[in-house]
Amino acid sequence: MRSLRVQTEARRSVLPRSAMPEITTALAPPTKERLIRDAENTANLRGPIIRTEAGPASADETAEAAFERLGATWDFYFQVFARNSIDKAGMPIEGVVHYRRGYDNALWNGTQMIFGDGSGRLFTRLAHSLTVCAHEVSHGVVQYDGPLVYQGQSGALNESMADVLGVLVEQWSLDQPVEQADWLVGREILAPGVTGKALRSLAEPGTAYDDDVLGRDPQPGHMDGYVETDEDNGGVHINSGIPNRAFTFVAQRLGGRAWEDAGRIWYASLGHERLLPTATFRQFARITRYVASTLFGAGSRQVSAVEEAWDGVGVQL
Repeated sequence: MRSLRVQTEARRSVLPRSAMPEITTALAPPTKERLIRDAENTANLRGPIIRTEAGPASADETAEAAFERLGATWDFYFQVFARNSIDKAGMPIEGVVHYRRGYDNALWNGTQMIFGDGSGRLFTRLAHSLTVCAHEVSHGVVQYDGPLVYQGQSGALNESMADVLGVLVEQWSLDQPVEQADWLVGREILAPGVTGKALRSLAEPGTAYDDDVLGRDPQPGHMDGYVETDEDNGGVHINSGIPNRAFTFVAQRLGGRAWEDAGRIWYASLGHERLLPTATFRQFARITRYVASTLFGAGSRQVSAVEEAWDGVGVQL
């Protein structure tokens, strides 16, 4: 079985909390700054700039798609969490499109979101998926707020946070209530002929695809299925299904808009001072319970939802 995943190259580095920039007071509200480069089907990450805030719109459909989706992600973070870009300090959001030729991946390299066009056999143009774009931007957010070491359970939490925030960006953009959400990452990128519905399913890990070429979605949704492996940095793209499912349990239990109560709990937990770079699922779960109690009260329905969700995926609090 061949396991493919949207991944990053520079997530192992851990920034000390003292080095993380804080939101600064400004007289004028922050404005987003985006630029898109064209790698011209090479590995050159400093290719020509083909789209900026100053315009005009690009004739390149993929460049324009990346520009719009990265902008929607910036809008989500600013309007929902009052966050000024990836680093909280107005960092320009830089995308690189047409990376290599037939490249079946997207990634965050520490400063840029990089998108392949896909081979057409497994994936198609990755920059055309809002959840993929938001996933990669969210890895930058995790880098500055977590930061979670990209190995084992902390690495799976890193991936899960990017998935959770990625789907929240889409749901917020659509003003979509929990009941209407499909909880899929990358539904647009599967090539014609691939048997599947998306790259990952947060609500139903292990069901996203089952294909002769792509393989079968390997994600577990419960600790009973936790995968011990030396591959994939200890299964970061595999075991992330467990905290993904926990989040959807919370959101579905609470109803309404997932980015409100459930999203606030997860986002605040990511930046909480108690979160260690090497956090386990259990440690993160306890932080989410603590944060829910702080935000909504010890006996609140939000706390109950968090407790039941983690119990539902086999993580003991």
